[in-house]
Amino acid sequence: MTDRSDSGARGVRQYSAKKFVACVAGLLLVGTGVWFALTTGLQRLPSKVCDGAVDRGLVIRTLPRTRTADEGAERRREGTDLRFSCHVYTSADSILSGVARVDDASPQTWLAHYGGSGARRTVRVSSDGIEALAEIDGEGTSSSVYVACTPRGVRAGSANQSYAVVAEAHVVGKTRVSGVTLGQALTDFAYQLTNHAYELAECKEPRRFPDELPRYKDRR
Repeated sequence: MTDRSDSGARGVRQYSAKKFVACVAGLLLVGTGVWFALTTGLQRLPSKVCDGAVDRGLVIRTLPRTRTADEGAERRREGTDLRFSCHVYTSADSILSGVARVDDASPQTWLAHYGGSGARRTVRVSSDGIEALAEIDGEGTSSSVYVACTPRGVRAGSANQSYAVVAEAHVVGKTRVSGVTLGQALTDFAYQLTNHAYELAECKEPRRFPDELPRYKDRR
């Protein structure tokens, strides 16, 4: 004959075990939900940020996981005064920003300004008249892209040197990558801003922008 006290004890143990498993499962679900909420801010951005200028995937490859993220863009003026800026702010205090503008500058002037510091290591590439560089040493990493552009309604001869779209990109705070890889990401960011500003300026020079510039990987 079965002892009712033993049967009751087994029932209590089984109930306790099920309750424990349910609690653990619940905690895992809650933890997963919290982790998801805290780390997917970038994934909730539009597929193209900054008025369609930059791929979200590039932002995700550059910035670390974050609970929330905000993006925005601003266009100012036209012609030789055109300026287009883009930013991505995160709750993790990381900021990715860039600006592309029409400038009166030759390739030599651009290079002297953005790549002339001997204290920082610079990598540089070019493709069919599009120049790009990244400074990857020192306290921060930055990048710039240059492409000749005479805006609609402007005479090329009115420039002191030559008209161009010049873009620059910076990052503040923690990043997902570092070194040359970060320099490449910032260059890609600046390059996409350059492409967008080139269209906004309605540059006279016919040009096809390749999907991406040559990689820095062989220039470490």
